[in-house]
Amino acid sequence: MALVHFSWYFACTPRAAGHPEIFPLVLTTKTQEIFSCRIDEDITDEQPYKLIKREAILEDLQNRAAVSDFHPVKKLVQEYPGDELLLVCDKDFKYGLNFYLIGTEEGKENYLNPPEVPEELEEQKEYVPEDIVFYKPPVSKPWVSLGSEKEIAEESVEESTKQITYMISRKRNEFGGPIKFSDFNASFVKDAYIECTAYPDKNFTIQQREKDVGLQVVPEINDISTQTRWAYPKNASTQYQPREFSEEEKEELGQSKSLAEFLNNTSVSVEIALQQNEIINTFVDDWRYLAEEEGTYGDKSDTYLKEYQSFTDLHNLMEKMITCVSWHPTIQGLIAVSVAVRLSFEDRVHFSGKLLLQPSLILFWSFSDPIHPQLMLESPDDIYCFQFCPSDPNIIAGGCINGQIVMWDITAHADRIENIKAGGMRSKKAMLKPMFLLEPGSNKEAMYIRHCAVSSIENGHKKVITDIQWLSNTFEINRMGSVFENRSEICCQLLTCSADCTICFWDIRSQKTVTPQPAEKKKEESLEIPYDIPSTFLHLDLAWKPLAKIKLSKGETTLDHCPTKVSLSGDHVLCKSPEKALAQSAGLNAAEANLYSNLETGLSNPLKPIEDFPTKFFVGTEEGEVLYTDWKMERDPETGRLTTKKPVNLYSVHDGTVHTIQRSPFYKDIVLTVGGWNVAIWKEDVLIGPLLQSCCTPKRYTSGHWSLTRPGVFYIGREDGYIDIWDLLEKTHEPAQSQNICITMITYIKPWAISGKQQFIAIADYYGTLHILEVPWSLSHPATNEVMSVTHYFEREVKHLEYREQRKKIREQEKMELDMDMEKKKMKTYQKSKEQIEAELKLDYESYLELEKATLVSLGLLRVSEQVSYINI
Repeated sequence: MALVHFSWYFACTPRAAGHPEIFPLVLTTKTQEIFSCRIDEDITDEQPYKLIKREAILEDLQNRAAVSDFHPVKKLVQEYPGDELLLVCDKDFKYGLNFYLIGTEEGKENYLNPPEVPEELEEQKEYVPEDIVFYKPPVSKPWVSLGSEKEIAEESVEESTKQITYMISRKRNEFGGPIKFSDFNASFVKDAYIECTAYPDKNFTIQQREKDVGLQVVPEINDISTQTRWAYPKNASTQYQPREFSEEEKEELGQSKSLAEFLNNTSVSVEIALQQNEIINTFVDDWRYLAEEEGTYGDKSDTYLKEYQSFTDLHNLMEKMITCVSWHPTIQGLIAVSVAVRLSFEDRVHFSGKLLLQPSLILFWSFSDPIHPQLMLESPDDIYCFQFCPSDPNIIAGGCINGQIVMWDITAHADRIENIKAGGMRSKKAMLKPMFLLEPGSNKEAMYIRHCAVSSIENGHKKVITDIQWLSNTFEINRMGSVFENRSEICCQLLTCSADCTICFWDIRSQKTVTPQPAEKKKEESLEIPYDIPSTFLHLDLAWKPLAKIKLSKGETTLDHCPTKVSLSGDHVLCKSPEKALAQSAGLNAAEANLYSNLETGLSNPLKPIEDFPTKFFVGTEEGEVLYTDWKMERDPETGRLTTKKPVNLYSVHDGTVHTIQRSPFYKDIVLTVGGWNVAIWKEDVLIGPLLQSCCTPKRYTSGHWSLTRPGVFYIGREDGYIDIWDLLEKTHEPAQSQNICITMITYIKPWAISGKQQFIAIADYYGTLHILEVPWSLSHPATNEVMSVTHYFEREVKHLEYREQRKKIREQEKMELDMDMEKKKMKTYQKSKEQIEAELKLDYESYLELEKATLVSLGLLRVSEQVSYINI
């Protein structure tokens, strides 16, 4: 959208005033390179113009359409009678822009061959008359009276009428009494008093039409006074030698009662003061820290996300939604998205024939071109999730809806990528936005990149792959789930989870031992490889099998849990900041460019096992459950087969499918889960329950992500197009604010920090539009001691959970004791004899008679003389 507004602005720009044949233009650095009109290189001060062929401009308009810088003068170029147009560099911005185009042949001839000026006119221009008197500022002079003060005194207004004095009094007995004001009729008052209120009479309104004002010019006078600081004199003395008591004075002071009483009285207050100094820092400026805390939040206008860019695939006729979003690790301003057709399973089967005609793609979008994708990766079916390889960003792994894993290698296209930074004639206030463009000579067919390997259909997943992650380059696992040292120091293994109730580990290296082959056979195999498919992962194509497969059993039943998202430990996933990724990519030389060229020889040497390695991880299921389980296998004692361990804990917190399960970038043991209609935050070591569980909302949550720079902020997407921004420092029971992004469901959220001052967040929706929003200062920069404050909050929640668990155990123990007492009482009643029961009933009856007698006597219904007869009865 930014480029469209840019072209519209220059299309609406008027021609140069007084020169209808001149058309100002703005030529970017890229356009200057295409037409060889670069400033200070091709165009200099001696020759500030360039003749450009009309056919070259028309070809550029046809290739780049509205993106071309000559689009505002398209009609002029088409109707121009000549073969070459004159382009002049306007360094002084005489006509407002950096270049201007002369639209007529006559104007071009006048510029290239200007008419000669007669010598007489040149002499007249150079002649300057000597009689010209330049302007001199006036000098202030003392004021001399010429009688004007008398005129001012005559024109001044003085008070001439006498002032009227009113005296208001009241009776002596009414002094100090309450006063009450009310309306009354003056005709009913004694002494014939009638109130006459003032009102404006329009008949006697005088309008001022003329006014005499007198002015007197006087020099400007300023009254300035200064006061020197007077130092207050005071006597000061220093002691350079310590004063000590003599032995006799020490003995007298040791036996002094007054000194002992003084020490006893003041020791308590001194101890309290010392304790306060240890607990509280009395020298802290509270006002300064208070100002810093208030300054970090800002106004309400600074807390909302601002629309920066949006991307939509206009060339695809099928209605598709965005399923996954990932920023490029090393190239700033480049983002990749995967799209899938918006159809249910039944509709997908019904329209399977039509879907085969439409390609399944991963689109690479650039900030420089919001209309045309820069690269398009082809796949056998729609991609639901994908991820860049942390060791080599040119390697991409994706999971299809049909259960296959696809691998791409875009190393061959890496040389055609250019990083163009904003500069030249642009404004200094604009941030540096690196661009991503293909070479101008590349055709559109080359933008489609085929995959280089696909997993086996028979041995892989049977349903859609819901999550895919690269394992760290520090370790690798075997079929048993045991952890070993990774000597290659590159990421070679993947983890995937699918709706077929399985979690698989994959190894991109060949599982078979490599035997040496003759050179002639290698040449024959190399000839069979298609020219447009890299041979990096050719050994995996249609033969790739999972290294290990895990099934999450529900225990007593034969059913299994259906995983949707997986979160490994913080040490398992290799995470890099943009600065580190850029530094690493810049440090790679030509020998290290292709790290995955010799993968087939990776499993021959024995590996060193890693002891005490954490193998537990979190799993979110389709039923809304959160599992904490282990990937290590164990052998069944009865059958001897490898089976998966039972989950360590199972929590039923969410009332819908878990869409997000992610660890905090600041705390390795804090996990965020989003699913159904609520959000939860977990701590890995706390197995009691979630630290935070939100209440159910009217709209279903669909995605979420932690903030990259603030530990207490995370973003949650909803099905109605709103995004909830949670700030744990401000509110913990509800979102701090909500903002509308689109009119449909939000499918994915992915923030990215371009630099320390600029941060973006990518939000994808159900209609296939990718929204890029700029994160404001208050949401991207942490407050003072925010990490410590959020840490204290999590610690308090852990203590609260432990206290609640203790109270729960105490209540259960009390309930058990109460039940036991009731059972004991029942047992005692059954064990009593018949005589004991009759004696207890007799005692109860006698106590009842005494209570009845006392009640009757108190009511006066029974006399004292009648008590004996009453008792005998």
